[in-house]
Amino acid sequence: MGIVCMAMIANLQYGWTLFVNPIADRHGWSRAAIQVAFTIFVLTETWLVPIEGYLVDKFGPRPVVMVGGILCGLGWVLNSYADSLTLLYVAAAVGGIGAGAVYGTCVGNALKWFPDRRGLAAGLTAAGFGAGSALTIVPIAAFIKSNGYEAAFLYFGIGQGLIVFLLSWFLTRAPDAKTMGISTAAVQQTKRNYSPSEVLRSPVFWVMYLMFVLVAAGGLMATAQLGPIAKDFKIGDIPVSIMGLALPALTFALAIDRVLNGITRPFFGWVSDKIGREQTMFIAFALEAIGILALYNFGQHPVAFVVLTGVVFFAWGEIYSLFPSTCADTFGTKFAAANAGLLYTAKGTASLLVPLSSVLAAATGSWHMVFIVASAMNALAALMAWFVLRPMRRRQMDKPA
Repeated sequence: MGIVCMAMIANLQYGWTLFVNPIADRHGWSRAAIQVAFTIFVLTETWLVPIEGYLVDKFGPRPVVMVGGILCGLGWVLNSYADSLTLLYVAAAVGGIGAGAVYGTCVGNALKWFPDRRGLAAGLTAAGFGAGSALTIVPIAAFIKSNGYEAAFLYFGIGQGLIVFLLSWFLTRAPDAKTMGISTAAVQQTKRNYSPSEVLRSPVFWVMYLMFVLVAAGGLMATAQLGPIAKDFKIGDIPVSIMGLALPALTFALAIDRVLNGITRPFFGWVSDKIGREQTMFIAFALEAIGILALYNFGQHPVAFVVLTGVVFFAWGEIYSLFPSTCADTFGTKFAAANAGLLYTAKGTASLLVPLSSVLAAATGSWHMVFIVASAMNALAALMAWFVLRPMRRRQMDKPA
């Protein structure tokens, strides 16, 4: 049910791009002004999750998801009536608060219900958000074309919000963890519960936060600029045929994003349950660093562009399963939703760094430095996982309860 709820809110983020041009054509607003709404959405969706997580830990998942579903629907209904930028920005904030409530609750609930399979459970739930939009992108695009973007906002908003609202009635609080402190050879878990205030005072938390920002920003810098990069490489519209499927190179790359960004979350989550969190982080972040460098060096070839884009997306999306599960392992189950919410704000912090990639490209006259910086950020996070986070977490969890 958590996965379905996540799929229902995915379009608030991933479907937004379909509406930007129709809104600009209808009202004559600049694309930059319209995209401010998206920034407001991302910030409200990420930075309020700790508060929503606190409410989940206190009152259970049902009321938080219920209100979240109403706000998600209301956000898109307001979008359908928005005749001013102010109302568009208000709608983005309303939708962001709702999406954060649903996202934070569903991931937090997965961490609590499945303490011995946290990586896989968090990964499957996050995959609902990463890949959920794939099912509805085509119908929404078709609906916009036939009925206008306002009708698409209105009807899909009501439909998605209603499904989340109905499913919220069936969500239940996880039983008190009888498995506190369970540890396998690969995954060690804490023997006590840390409150959010204790977590904020923990150096381990801030190491994880920095790593999250490095990987999220590095991946976002590379992926946010795919369109301009394909244009500069002059390959965006060149047809590419792989396994019988033929699409323009950029379209193919973006389609692969949806699929691999979803698959990677449960895959690497499952791997981390088997071999350990930090080991998995080291492998994934190092693969991302190599993939970004390879994309820049060999991406001028259309087929290589599509394949290497796939590698970059596959090695990036797993942060949304690895970090929540590592956080719950380290700081306990009781406040898992609030603590994972605190860590999730790193996504919002990382999004603020993405515009710097355009500044960097403009200052240097090419994408070279953007890719070098993005790759270096991932390489640093990989080394930190093994040489900094791993020993620090071991020392903390070896302390008596």
